Amino acid sequence: MITAGPTWVAIDKARVISNIASGKTGFILADKFKSLGIDVTLLLGPGYFLGSIEGIKIIRFKYFSQLETLLKKELKKKIYSAVIHAAAVSDYKPNKIIKSKVDSDRISWRINLIPTKKLINSLGVYRNNLFKVGFKFEPDGNNNKLINEGKALLKRTDLDLVVANSNREGNYCAYILENTIHHGPFFSKVKMASGLVKLMRNKIT
Repeated sequence: MITAGPTWVAIDKARVISNIASGKTGFILADKFKSLGIDVTLLLGPGYFLGSIEGIKIIRFKYFSQLETLLKKELKKKIYSAVIHAAAVSDYKPNKIIKSKVDSDRISWRINLIPTKKLINSLGVYRNNLFKVGFKFEPDGNNNKLINEGKALLKRTDLDLVVANSNREGNYCAYILENTIHHGPFFSKVKMASGLVKLMRNKIT
């Protein structure tokens, strides 16, 4: 199973907080795994990718709460060998959601944000031997920062691999981290996806 794209959190009935994720990485990964004859389910957030990939099950979501529910539902009902959690999950949400549309003539609007639940920490709840891959995006991260942030995420979670990536000055760069080892750098999403697929094939039985 692969998660991809942005997630929304509502601030009123008409407006949301989102992020700049596109979902492209998830599509690339899904296509590569499918080409190997592997069954793939793609949980895809709101974005510009409205098409489909033949033979891949795509389930759309928009909001953080919907992604949380989908992860729980899918991991409970189906035995997955691995989860690649590439979605850009909202880290914060308003502490109070306004259930109507706020008037646009307000002079100011103060919104108090509180942390969301870390979905990445619940991936292994329903299967002990689930192989788990997480992503760490640092928009302006250099090589050392990507490696250090990837290692830090590995240390504070039970993930098997972490992809730490950046888009510094419009140039993609990524490392794949496992324990004390790092692979890369990869200078395109396609090359990163190929490296990740190769690593996972050697580790998942």
